[in-house]
Amino acid sequence: MKIHDFQRMKSENRKITMVTCYDYWSAQIIGNSRIDSILVGDSLAMVMYGHETTLSATVNIMKKHIEAVVKGAPNKFIVGDMPFCSYRKGLVETMNSVEKIMRAGAHAIKLESAEGNLELIHHIVQSGVPVMGHVGLTPQSIHALGGFKVQGKTDYQAEKIKQQALQLENAGCFAIVLECMPPDLASDITNSLRIPTIGIGAGPYTSGQILVLQDMLGMNSFTPKYLKRYLNGADLIQCALDNYVHDVKTSAYPQVEHCYEIN
Repeated sequence: MKIHDFQRMKSENRKITMVTCYDYWSAQIIGNSRIDSILVGDSLAMVMYGHETTLSATVNIMKKHIEAVVKGAPNKFIVGDMPFCSYRKGLVETMNSVEKIMRAGAHAIKLESAEGNLELIHHIVQSGVPVMGHVGLTPQSIHALGGFKVQGKTDYQAEKIKQQALQLENAGCFAIVLECMPPDLASDITNSLRIPTIGIGAGPYTSGQILVLQDMLGMNSFTPKYLKRYLNGADLIQCALDNYVHDVKTSAYPQVEHCYEIN
């Protein structure tokens, strides 16, 4: 998938599929799947490191994880998140952060919100870097939002989010993530934009969907309303581990076929 395929797929009414990915081994699996694109999200702060928010992610941490994912899925379109405050410290420092993300192998960056970012996005795009926007529930602003809550439930909030999406398109974004909002609002935004929308907790009327890999595979206890689990991964892995313990304890493993012979 290339950058122009996002727009083409929306024009052809073909849904775009994305998942998050943070490491080499899972990137290899995704690389052999039919998934269209990968987001190396700052959600890794929560999923991989156990933090309560995404705020602990840094540019250097993102860089290392992007490098690993690129090695595992070299043929996928990879978007790298710009972490908390990495694009709010002035143009020079922002572009240094963008450079690190792109040199790590990402094909595009993602940043949250339109407020205070429009001129910056235009500059980044004019510098040759594709930018994906993000409105609705923006996790880097979690303390300002008062927690992980659905956004756009009032007319005022909905109009504000819609205007941000339009501003992001005008600033040069090639796609926008719509997170945790009513389906009617997501549909209105999607139909108002030329560029595609990628939903998470935003209903079925977006141009595509994204889920956190570990969530959809059932690797944790996180069960928001919008999530569909496609595997009970934690149970399967625990069962495999217990079977391994049983085999070792009973000397059922290793067997002759697992041993090297003397020449």
